[in-house]
Amino acid sequence: MRAVSRVFWTSLAVLFLIEAWLWRHTEPLVAAVVRAIPLASIKAAIAAGVNRLPPFVVLFVFAIPVALLVPFKLAALWLLAEGHLLLGAGVFVLAKLVGVAVAAFLFETCKPKLMQMAWFGRFYAWFVRVWTWAHGLVDPIKARIRAWARHIRGKARSRFARRFAWLRRSANRT
Repeated sequence: MRAVSRVFWTSLAVLFLIEAWLWRHTEPLVAAVVRAIPLASIKAAIAAGVNRLPPFVVLFVFAIPVALLVPFKLAALWLLAEGHLLLGAGVFVLAKLVGVAVAAFLFETCKPKLMQMAWFGRFYAWFVRVWTWAHGLVDPIKARIRAWARHIRGKARSRFARRFAWLRRSANRT
């Protein structure tokens, strides 16, 4: 039972870290898009609008992109059900990436307002602790996998080097 529990919590930590990784890596992409397309005025308008809202209403700002992306995720499921596996998976992944990117952008815009709510500050602190816990659980596994991969690559290079040397010796004998 302990092994099943460990697998469950490790899997949960991996999923959490994948989400956190997506969040962290899509935010710069969104920032680059905002810089490339003249959306600075829209960003400023969104920030100004958020600053006028009371903190608890700012939470509902996150519902807008979720609601807008639900039809795309449903379309992806329909495509998958119809047997269009690559297209359905592509639409779903794209919707997920866009959703995470927009949420990251909105969170950075809304964070000061959200942190005004004490319960949200506690939730955010808890979230950071979970993120640290997940890294503590997954990082040793990643380190073992990397060490194993280095070992395998080293053996493969060594084997390749021996075969290549044998070929060179064989070619020099003739």
